[in-house]
Amino acid sequence: MRGMIVCIALSLAACAKKPEKVVVPDVYRVNFETSQGNFVVEVTRAWAPRGADRFHELVQVGYFNEGRFFRVVSGFIAQFGVHRKYEVHATWRQLMILDDPPKGKNMRGTLAFAQSGPNTRATEVFINLADNTRLDEEGFVPFGKVVEGMDTVDKLYSGYGDMRPQGKEIDAGRVEESANDYLVPRFPKMDYIKRARFLP
Repeated sequence: MRGMIVCIALSLAACAKKPEKVVVPDVYRVNFETSQGNFVVEVTRAWAPRGADRFHELVQVGYFNEGRFFRVVSGFIAQFGVHRKYEVHATWRQLMILDDPPKGKNMRGTLAFAQSGPNTRATEVFINLADNTRLDEEGFVPFGKVVEGMDTVDKLYSGYGDMRPQGKEIDAGRVEESANDYLVPRFPKMDYIKRARFLP
């Protein structure tokens, strides 16, 4: 299955090679270059091993590159993780991972996977813009934290508000079904990830 996933995101030449097994570090950092500037995320496997491994896999294949921060609610969260191309997102969103036992709290700057029930985490991630400890009881398990550039995260455009029905403009179904084809022309002020890459 991993080989098929990698083939979606990489070239055909890369697909011809047998994927190498990656050992995910206990702690690793990822630099996010965005339309507002850079921020750095530090991931700690001990907090949520399955979540940390999936996040590492997504960064490795360039999944987040050109993806939009499609749900930014001031004082709450900034969410991303829908691939720029629907065909890729449609495959990955079915590859859900098992839950991690909760260890940390959803404090400002921490990252957790979005989910819609037990064992439904896949690709969508949010950054807590405030202390959202109420999310702890709902099964959202932090796996990392913004350690540099939280001021950049705070500047992500939030003018479009939450998704429907809480908000008025962004259709969650269209986000899932059309990705950037829906988001880019309709929400030109929406910030995005230029590139996410591992730091040494």
